[in-house]
Amino acid sequence: MNSVVEDYVKAIYGHTEWQQDPITPSELAARLGLAASSVTEMVKKLARAGLVTHVPYGAVTLTAEGTALALRMVRRHRLIETWLVDHFGYAWDEVHDEAEVLEHALSDRLLEAIAERLGQPLRDPHGDPIPAADGSIDRPPAVLLLDAADGSAGAVVRISDRDPSLLRYLTAADITLDAHMTVVGRRPFGGALAVRLDGADGAARELDLGAEAAASIWISSA
Repeated sequence: MNSVVEDYVKAIYGHTEWQQDPITPSELAARLGLAASSVTEMVKKLARAGLVTHVPYGAVTLTAEGTALALRMVRRHRLIETWLVDHFGYAWDEVHDEAEVLEHALSDRLLEAIAERLGQPLRDPHGDPIPAADGSIDRPPAVLLLDAADGSAGAVVRISDRDPSLLRYLTAADITLDAHMTVVGRRPFGGALAVRLDGADGAARELDLGAEAAASIWISSA
């Protein structure tokens, strides 16, 4: 399969994995860093190949065949990220770009050997679920921190990996997977979101998170 096609279906899948609104061609262009005209032409090719459904100026939706391909690529990407962190000492803010390259290069045999060596992990370093080899996926119930009601509490189950600098900031603030936090509330006059973070030593501290950070963290909702 063409690596460009693989990148497209993975991007389309990623847009709706943690929220329900379908992706538009302009959003897809922004996500891929490409010109809108180029994306429009590629979407037409994907539609002819039976991988997406699309109407002019409307949303782009994966077909069953497109979803299956996307899940195969997501599995590759997330297994590679986990492998780089667990066995090569990469930090979680360093693995995305490496995985983007390697996901197209590794054979299926090597990928499954990596999965076996890792113990068939269920999530990657950012909390994104890793699809099984058969395409099944178990996504934990979660709510975006930015949308969580005051008083909501839960463990951090996912942090977006789209901005490495934000990952480094959150690391410095001890906001990592499985950390437990409680939403205190919004500061007055459109201010930051205040949260209470439980430390590993049992002590809790309060900190303020801007909208960009709060829009990149999911906490458990069940």
